[in-house]
Amino acid sequence: MPITTADKRNTFRKMHEAGCFVLPNPWDVGSARALQHLGFKAIASTSAGFAWSIGKADNRVTLEDVLQHLTALCNAVDLPVNADFEGGFAHEAEKVAANVARAVNTGVAGLSIEDSTGDAAKPLYDRALAVERIKAARAEIDANNSGVLLVGRCEGFLVGQADLTLVIDRLTAYADAGADCLYAPGIKTKEQIAAVVKAVHPKPVNLLIGAPGLSVAEAADLGVRRISVGGSLALTAWAGFMRASREIAEKGTFTELGSGYSGGQLNKMFS
Repeated sequence: MPITTADKRNTFRKMHEAGCFVLPNPWDVGSARALQHLGFKAIASTSAGFAWSIGKADNRVTLEDVLQHLTALCNAVDLPVNADFEGGFAHEAEKVAANVARAVNTGVAGLSIEDSTGDAAKPLYDRALAVERIKAARAEIDANNSGVLLVGRCEGFLVGQADLTLVIDRLTAYADAGADCLYAPGIKTKEQIAAVVKAVHPKPVNLLIGAPGLSVAEAADLGVRRISVGGSLALTAWAGFMRASREIAEKGTFTELGSGYSGGQLNKMFS
């Protein structure tokens, strides 16, 4: 029996009820299918990884770019897809809501709304507006009982405001405003993570891990419900590509091509 969008959304919600799972971030259809092949139970888009794949800088993709990308990911795999929906591609709450409605129609099982403005002079939205944006997204998701899981993100640690008290205050406000899951990319220490988990309990917390550090088991022990890796898988792939390409361009040699993945294995995986 075909897996429906409703099935994916129901599965995704159940995954957030207990335990800890990894939500890896593919950047295109091929990487999404590879992650499904490897046995992951859900995936999440990455704004940065996708942007690089179409030759743009992070936070420079358009709403239309992202909607097409999300539709392609959702159609490519039988897994729930959580959308990195950046700041909702609008400032005003009502416009965020309208864009969320379009994202829901792509088939995603979850989506995140962050509170960064993109303005270096004022990197976070005013708290009241940030909360209204979450409320608007919640109302739009619930308008047709879609079952999409809403993630509230506080970007303080990523925009130079590494104030844990501020971040926790915002996350708890987003939880009260209707966010199902809370996310503070940039927190790293066990003390920071434990404090966030405690503050928003019983709602689940997403932890970003983009470098060697905590294991899944250690994050689970801290109460983390899910782990994502952001653009790190894309960066790993780009690292191999750039090493090999630079060697050819600068040295005229092809040594790095010997470390490529097996084409036969890729063909087998995608057949």
